[in-house]
Amino acid sequence: MNQALGALLEKYPDIASCQDDIVAAYEIMRESYANGGKALFCGNGGSASDSEHIVGELMKGFMSRRPVSDEERARWIEAYGEEEGRYLADHLQGGLPAISLVSHTALLTAFINDVAADMMFAQQVYGYGKPGDVLVGLSTSGNSANVMRAVQVAKLRGLKTIGLTGRAGGKMAEACDVTIRVPKDSTPDIQERHLPIYHAICIMLEEEFFGK
Repeated sequence: MNQALGALLEKYPDIASCQDDIVAAYEIMRESYANGGKALFCGNGGSASDSEHIVGELMKGFMSRRPVSDEERARWIEAYGEEEGRYLADHLQGGLPAISLVSHTALLTAFINDVAADMMFAQQVYGYGKPGDVLVGLSTSGNSANVMRAVQVAKLRGLKTIGLTGRAGGKMAEACDVTIRVPKDSTPDIQERHLPIYHAICIMLEEEFFGK
């Protein structure tokens, strides 16, 4: 963890003020995954793309290969034979369960049209979220209505909540269990810092669960 965090702060010294919150966010996610939980991600615009990006880093090998265990490999071979079993084992990687709430076009458009646009992420938190899971909301202002609704539902459903915002933090700064407030004010500057922060957290999680 120290190596990934150190590399982040060396490259982006202007986010040193976020160090404690980055570590706290990592610890929340580490504990959830250690206890069989999952992470949900949401945001709008560029932050929606970031939500997809984070899921890609968690659900497959990021900086390491994450091969299946020898025991699991043996099970695949026993179930499907040498050729098929080895193929499956060779092409599967360890994953940390993560869902991007921005991905489900039919559900989102139906819910926006039939119910309420600001509840489109909250509905998914209500459906997917279990106590011990984590919701990560990305909003440069910290005030995105649909992200805040998701945070509200998450808290009552027993999820931990993490916010990635800008300097002001907005409503999310008070609502989330941990808010990483990048010390920037413009949307491009904030999003440019969100990416290396969540990359560092993904690296730390990968090292924790797959490093050995």
